[in-house]
Amino acid sequence: MKTAGRMKKVLVVSVLVLAQTGFEIRDVSAGDGKQPGYVSGEFIFPLDNKPTPQCHASTVVEADSGIVAAWFGGTREKNPDVGIWVSRLEGEGWSTPVEVADGVQSDTMRYPCWNPVLFQPIKGPLMIFYKVGPDPVRWWGMLMTSKDGGKSWSKPERLPDNILGPIKNKPVQLSSGEILCPSSTENAGWRVHFEIASASADTWETVGPINDGNEFAAIQPTVFRHADGALQALCRTQQGVIAESWSHDNGKTWSAMEPTGLPNPNSGIDGVTLKDGRLLLVYNNSIQSRYPLNVAVSRDGKRWSEVMTLEDQPGEYSYPAVIQSSDGMVHITYTYNRVAIKYVLL
Repeated sequence: MKTAGRMKKVLVVSVLVLAQTGFEIRDVSAGDGKQPGYVSGEFIFPLDNKPTPQCHASTVVEADSGIVAAWFGGTREKNPDVGIWVSRLEGEGWSTPVEVADGVQSDTMRYPCWNPVLFQPIKGPLMIFYKVGPDPVRWWGMLMTSKDGGKSWSKPERLPDNILGPIKNKPVQLSSGEILCPSSTENAGWRVHFEIASASADTWETVGPINDGNEFAAIQPTVFRHADGALQALCRTQQGVIAESWSHDNGKTWSAMEPTGLPNPNSGIDGVTLKDGRLLLVYNNSIQSRYPLNVAVSRDGKRWSEVMTLEDQPGEYSYPAVIQSSDGMVHITYTYNRVAIKYVLL
């Protein structure tokens, strides 16, 4: 993605805009300095043919077969009928969403599913982590794998006791092959911890929690890699600010949590380290509402520059997920007013 100062040509793109009466197309000139780098935006499924009444908490990954997205959907968040849904970006667009997991425990017991996280390790099948349980205080971690890029999935397996897996945002695979999962709990205050799994996710160890839940009530970290090997975690908080922590030993220990200069309205964030070394963050630039939804970049993780506004009208545009694919493009998915998952390409 290029910043305004580096933009060398006018790029005219079509952007889907939701009007009260339906869809309309408007042209946005990226050369006017408003949205440099924005290529396209669309809904993963049409609003007039939704698979479920509500949806939330999307995740996106580049698998061997291409781009795959997932989210939880059902009547509404926390309802027992909420399951995990998957769609794949194919030649003609997004495939029809398919429910790949549910929280059925028996003929008479079903719990909702929560917060899927897709992850493609360097070696091995595509993974999808998710949670099942009555609420975030009592949920547990689950894992399925796919050998065909998300078309079919293995039988769900419950993670070991006290292991939740990545709680919202994607893991980071370390040079050792181990998988560093950013995680958190809400049963004893909002506290961030990390779970380090073997490359095959057969063995696990827990690091943290790294905060006491008082000074910062924090959850849902996203992890950035820095050129010097440092890892930086940015976290959602109840304190109106994004908090940060740093590790200089591959996630074994973490610094005390501190505030950044970035606001947070108690809503999820996500970020990625770009191939050129810059950090890209998608977040709500507000302390009280889940709009606007913005993109910022940084070279050091300390000084951030806002480069794009994805949504600026009143509503809920939340829980972004972001990756950079092998061709250098940036892919973002996020909740659109709880009725759709929007996909944006930068």
